[in-house]
Amino acid sequence: MEFLNSIIQGDCRQVLQTFPSLSVDLVVTDPPYLVNYRDRSGRTVKNDGGETGILSAFSDMYRVLKPNSICVSFYGWNRADEFFKAWREAGFRPVAHIVWKKDYTSKAAFVQYRHEQAYVLAKGNPQLPAKPIEDVQPWAYSGNRAHPTEKAVSILQPIIRSFSRPGAIVLDPFSGSGSTAVAAALCGRSYVGVELEADYCAHARTRLAGAAKYAVRKPT
Repeated sequence: MEFLNSIIQGDCRQVLQTFPSLSVDLVVTDPPYLVNYRDRSGRTVKNDGGETGILSAFSDMYRVLKPNSICVSFYGWNRADEFFKAWREAGFRPVAHIVWKKDYTSKAAFVQYRHEQAYVLAKGNPQLPAKPIEDVQPWAYSGNRAHPTEKAVSILQPIIRSFSRPGAIVLDPFSGSGSTAVAAALCGRSYVGVELEADYCAHARTRLAGAAKYAVRKPT
């Protein structure tokens, strides 16, 4: 793939259309939750205003995935119906659900918010992992220093190891600060990231330059 091991700036709905079909082994992504998110310092997330149009990117994610492959997508629980509609229209079917349990409360309303979640979505009939991970995983707080919804690399590595083989190509169309790409590199996989905002692209590239010094190049 032309863009292998790079972070591409642009709207993934356009960028993914330039990717060849059946070229990616695994998608791991954290799209906007469609909830108008704003953190305590006032930072927001692009395309998080509630419009579902950004979810049309899942159709091209399905197209670029190789047959019998996996997409792991975080999602907003209170917009789950829109996410499911987009996933199913793209062609994906849910095969598992993962919850990360936090040891702190990120928000309190009717309940204390103490988890994050993602669906494991199948294209075709992927082979079962040799050692399936547990569907309740420990959470690690990234500090959200570079991005308001930054995921820690350590929570993404078990997913990548479980659902791909060394040397595989891992795609994140909502790359943010590059955590998925860094996790892929450290797991001995190739990566492609797409990110709309230039500052996050630059930060991700800096992180990846550092990660390359420690990237695992043997089977993991």
